[in-house]
Amino acid sequence: MTETQKFDVIIIGAGPAGMTTAIYAARSNLKVLLLDRGIYGGQMNNTAAVENYPGYVSILGPDLAQKMYEGVKKFQVDYRYGTVNRVEIQGINKEVITDEGNFIAPALVVATGAEHRKIGIPGEDEYSGRGVSYCAVCDGNFFKDEDIVVIGGGDSAVQEGTYLANLGRSVTIIHRRDQLRAQKILQEQAFANSKINFVWNADVQTIVGDGNAVSGVTYQDKVTKELKKVPAKGVFIYVGVVPLTEAFQNLGILDENGWILSDPVTMATKIPGIYGIGDARKKDLRQIANAVGEGATAGNEVFNYLQTLTIRSDK
Repeated sequence: MTETQKFDVIIIGAGPAGMTTAIYAARSNLKVLLLDRGIYGGQMNNTAAVENYPGYVSILGPDLAQKMYEGVKKFQVDYRYGTVNRVEIQGINKEVITDEGNFIAPALVVATGAEHRKIGIPGEDEYSGRGVSYCAVCDGNFFKDEDIVVIGGGDSAVQEGTYLANLGRSVTIIHRRDQLRAQKILQEQAFANSKINFVWNADVQTIVGDGNAVSGVTYQDKVTKELKKVPAKGVFIYVGVVPLTEAFQNLGILDENGWILSDPVTMATKIPGIYGIGDARKKDLRQIANAVGEGATAGNEVFNYLQTLTIRSDK
């Protein structure tokens, strides 16, 4: 049996929140493990232009992720891939059980983020990767000079719709309400773009195609009750996010919807030594800037917490 490896702090999730925590903890001379089941950067890798992060007028999400990761490497953080199955409490220690082995530390930071919610309509799964996408920067290039549909009305839908308008022949944003929920500046950019059209008060019914690729979207007009179709080669879905916190259900630190409940000042959960940060937290604003702030707070709080303990992992 592989020996459980010991650390001062284990950070689960290598998005902006997790990477910032890792940098702060490592600079405090702590033995840090940063775990993620995928590539570092989290949702930044699915973001086109980032225009509201200090220091950059505009930067691609994947490029910002790479720059943050360079800081992680500089401070020699132990970064590994692995899917977390569960966490067990053992006195002051928290044991993280993964598909790549077990790790233990007195401090644990959960920064697992969230993922795009699916609509759950016919054709969504069938055409996933064949016209249906949740990432404009990943897949938008496949639909150059084509008609594109974006489903949603929040920041992501409008921002990514504007990005897609630079690639496609046209973009139709379909929203179930009669007005957008996105930030005003994003709305103004979309309304000013002649290639972007809007369909209001619409319930999307199906994503249709020829069995190999998408050909359009059908929806019901909530006012007239008519069924209509919008032709499209690409369908991009932005209808909200769900937290990636299944592995922590046994800890009692989540609300009924799976969001982490942590103190807004210290990021601490009700379990001493466990902190919740980033997009997986229950909060109103999910942006890179406040994820980084929460990561900095968590890194400092972890150091302070460990100073109260008499047991530290071997260096």
